[in-house]
Amino acid sequence: MGILNTLLRAVTWWNGQTLNTQLWTSRHGIKVGEDSQGNVFYENRDKSRRWVIYNGEAEASRVDPDWHGWLHHTWDEPPTDAPLTHKVWEKPHQENLTGTALAYAPAGSIRRGDPAPRRDYEAWTPE
Repeated sequence: MGILNTLLRAVTWWNGQTLNTQLWTSRHGIKVGEDSQGNVFYENRDKSRRWVIYNGEAEASRVDPDWHGWLHHTWDEPPTDAPLTHKVWEKPHQENLTGTALAYAPAGSIRRGDPAPRRDYEAWTPE
């Protein structure tokens, strides 16, 4: 399994870090923190570059909003050093579920298992 895993990491980028990313991170990266999904965040020594190593599939919507702001230099301090205050009405972060079985499907959608809703009208038919 070790050789296959190494080969996959050498040629794929969508499921974890590649070998080149791992080398770059080990030489230039300083670990800053980790989010609730297991994604690990790094920056270089002069703090000019920031990046994330995804835990699993590389899907940008899996990054928590707190870390997203830090990655894009919206604020200087990472959430591990200066956590953001959250309002009681805020929902927890959820990744984009479009294209998955968990995506929202309104009532009457063919993707839902429910029967079609009852109609309150009668369709016109020509006579």
